[in-house]
Order: sequence, then C-alpha cells, then structure tokens
Amino acid sequence: MNKKLQTNAVDQLFDAVLCLKTKEECYAFFEDLCTVNELLSLSQRFEVAAMLKKHKTYLEIAEKTGASTATISRVNRSLNYGNDGYTMIFERLT
Repeated sequence: MNKKLQTNAVDQLFDAVLCLKTKEECYAFFEDLCTVNELLSLSQRFEVAAMLKKHKTYLEIAEKTGASTATISRVNRSLNYGNDGYTMIFERLT
C-alpha cells in the first residue's frame, strides 16, 4: 500500500464506499463525488484492465475503449507490478 495515500480523508472515503449496498447507491454517490469525465475515466481504466486480462492487444483495446496507449500502458503496469487490486476484483467478480 502506498503510504502517501493512507490518510484519514482517504480512510473516510473508503469507509463510505464500503457502506454502499446497491448499484443505484453507487450511482448516486459517485455522481455526487466525481465529475462525469472522472467517472468515465475510472470505468475506462477498469474496462482496459479487463481486456488486458483477456490478452487483447493495445490496438483492440484502444479501438473499443477510446483509451490512449499511455492509459493502456499505465493500467498494464498496474496489472503486472501493482498491488493486485485488479486481480482481486476480477477473481471476486467471477
């Protein structure tokens, strides 16, 4: 875990997210918390990660998601050298 991220404010945010119970609650909270572009960027990164996990090429991913190669590369680096957060979520979603 990145110690720079571990603050009381981030802890409170994560506690709030953990309180959400339905997709509708998620929509309400995240629409209030994020701009439309921020939320779309987060969802794009998640979609990129899922496609990388399925061994799609950068070109296929860029065409389907509109993500830049820099974004795809950043997500790929997180998948390969990050904290295994994507992997944990993908396992739970299966």
